[in-house]
Amino acid sequence: MRLPLTGRPRPGQRPTGHLLDPVLDQLTPGSARHRLLRLRSRAWLILQAGLGAALAWWFAQVVLGHPLPFFAPVTAMVCLGLTYDDRVRRILELTLGVAIGVLVGDLFVHLFGSGVWQILAVSVVAMSLAVLLGAGTLLMMQAGIQGVIVTTLVAGQGEAFSRWLDAVAGGGVALLVAMLAPTASTTERPRERAIDVIGHLAVVLTDTAQALRNRDLSRARSALKRARELSKELDALRDATSEARAAARLAPLLTRSHREDVREVHQLLGPLDLVIRSVRVLVRRAEIAVDEHEFVPDTYIDLVTGLAAAVATVQEHLDARTPLEGAQEDLILLARDSTWSHSRAGLSAEVMRAQVRSTVVDMLVLSGMSPQQARRRVPTRRDELDPTGPDEPEADEPEVEGPGDVRA
Repeated sequence: MRLPLTGRPRPGQRPTGHLLDPVLDQLTPGSARHRLLRLRSRAWLILQAGLGAALAWWFAQVVLGHPLPFFAPVTAMVCLGLTYDDRVRRILELTLGVAIGVLVGDLFVHLFGSGVWQILAVSVVAMSLAVLLGAGTLLMMQAGIQGVIVTTLVAGQGEAFSRWLDAVAGGGVALLVAMLAPTASTTERPRERAIDVIGHLAVVLTDTAQALRNRDLSRARSALKRARELSKELDALRDATSEARAAARLAPLLTRSHREDVREVHQLLGPLDLVIRSVRVLVRRAEIAVDEHEFVPDTYIDLVTGLAAAVATVQEHLDARTPLEGAQEDLILLARDSTWSHSRAGLSAEVMRAQVRSTVVDMLVLSGMSPQQARRRVPTRRDELDPTGPDEPEADEPEVEGPGDVRA
């Protein structure tokens, strides 16, 4: 069988199949910035883990009088981890798991010494006890791991049964740090990320409108790339919101206003996800229209421009902490304009108009309307526009989905 011939790599190009390709691909300015941003977002949590380890060592050594309290800082760091989500439950579970493993290991070493069969017995007994106490997989594995560590580490004189107490002390310090560490910045981070996501969304729409108006394929493709990256930004926003909600529930030093701020951003996640999906389809059709030289009416391009402006207005209200309802008027006017179709508009143009309408519905929901209210503001015909209609459709009228309800 003849193998296909491959050409020589061009100057500056690495040969394909290089073992270091995955590593070298990560050494780019963009990936470096991304890693620095990740480090910045995790810096406070990393500092908490280090602080918890140091405090646990100090407490076990100075207060409890243990000369080498190895398990105190280890337990504290394992318990604190790098996330606020379910921290209290995780700390209690891990502390219990570590304490079980250390205690079982100490007992076996004291009674039977250390060796191959002792390691087998300690790991099995410790993990079995953890399961009997209702442990999850994480707790069970920690019990086994710590038991094995204790069995293989020779305890100093008088330390045979003090190591499990070190583990408990480390868990207690971790719980204290977890309750006192969350600050106002933790609950403010979701709003900051939401402002960034919505701002980037407005930029994508602005670039799309400019690409359509100037028939700029490069700009259209750049807008499509950024539109696809919005999903990753939304995932980061979800993670930040989840951690902030957990921190707000846990920390006694945070006020009700902090919790309310996090709750407000959390309510934006669902509608914002739908907005991003609709915009991604819109930008994709715009890229196709520019690439294939399809006719797109100026009025349709104006709809995209108007949508970008409306999204930017929502961002301004979110940044100023003013009610998002202030952006609804522009969205309702945009809904009125979107009811007009053009006789020469092709498939891509009509899909874009439909996606503008769909995005308007989702933006109205994001700004505080119910889905039923929002759909009534984006009717199928111009003369059906009802900016003051009731929240729910009449019982004898079937609910009609607008033509813009296209999802990616």
